[in-house]
Amino acid sequence: MQADPAGTLAKVAQIGFNSVEGATYTGTENFYGMDPKTFAALLKKNGLNMRSCHYRLGEDNANGEMKGTILHDWDRAVNDAAAVGIKYMVCAWLAPSERKDLDHYKSMAAQLNTAAKTCKAAGIQFCYHNHDFEFEAQNGQYPYDVLLDNTDKDLVKMEMDLYWVTKANQDPIALFEKHPGRFPLWHLKDMDKGGEHSFTEVGNGSIDFKKIFAHKATAGMKYFFVEQDKCPGSPFDSITQSYNYIKKNLV
Repeated sequence: MQADPAGTLAKVAQIGFNSVEGATYTGTENFYGMDPKTFAALLKKNGLNMRSCHYRLGEDNANGEMKGTILHDWDRAVNDAAAVGIKYMVCAWLAPSERKDLDHYKSMAAQLNTAAKTCKAAGIQFCYHNHDFEFEAQNGQYPYDVLLDNTDKDLVKMEMDLYWVTKANQDPIALFEKHPGRFPLWHLKDMDKGGEHSFTEVGNGSIDFKKIFAHKATAGMKYFFVEQDKCPGSPFDSITQSYNYIKKNLV
């Protein structure tokens, strides 16, 4: 995407995907080098919808140089997302300096509620995406539970990354049952069966996606996205393999 967004999106569409999730807006306030109108036209040309896009909290950016984060110039980010047709804006990742004690996570929850209200006014749903650090217990509590319990269940939904939840030794189905309807977005990438538990193509690892998909109604799942942070060869080969497994086994 960084080198050739037009060519990359064309290949993604050719494989068979019809929706995508974006990143990189934060810091540049554009979509892969394009303004919202230009980028929306490129998506349309390839028959793609960008259902969701990732954003940063921006607390580690005290001087405000990085715009388009939840804490810096969020109004513009929301307006640009609406112009592209994005329906979900997701807090994607917390920098190590943003991962503090439970009281800090509670104050962060209030910030997420505020950001989500701005999204709602534009017809967009706000979400939070997990990794595994949210499941490192503090005083007998997980930061993830603090975020779930201290955000409005309608304003702030969750994008569950099934790989990271599994790596943190958590049960995604138990989370669905505890917080029904809270997980409209999922990330699908598999966990290699080797000792390093590295990323691998969907269906190529140890995660039981069929079992998890049986509980999609409880979760409230609306969309899922294939994500593979590292690939053994061409990313297009990896996402094709994941696509074919999903089409045959999960949908």
